[in-house]
Amino acid sequence: MKIDKRDWLFIAVIVAVLGLFIGISGKEKTKPVPNDQAHKITYETAFRNTPGPDASIFKRAFFKPDKKGAEVYCEPCHKEKGVPFPPNHPAKNRCLLCHKFKQ
Repeated sequence: MKIDKRDWLFIAVIVAVLGLFIGISGKEKTKPVPNDQAHKITYETAFRNTPGPDASIFKRAFFKPDKKGAEVYCEPCHKEKGVPFPPNHPAKNRCLLCHKFKQ
């Protein structure tokens, strides 16, 4: 089987797309939500409805933490304690879009 110009063009496009994906991926740059006493209420709220160990694999695999419910505690506490946000920080009411919970 002979590889002609069209095949090489297709291979080049696939390599370019893979190179682009590898180039833009990398280590997560945002800080995770600390799992300490100050952030305990956010963890408790987010994982309140966690399926137990006896739940089905399907329920455990597709469980999502209640991020919106946990985010209501972020901004008031950060304002009260004077924790500054870095410059160019996005909207402060959707913290858990970027900041992830520690496992």
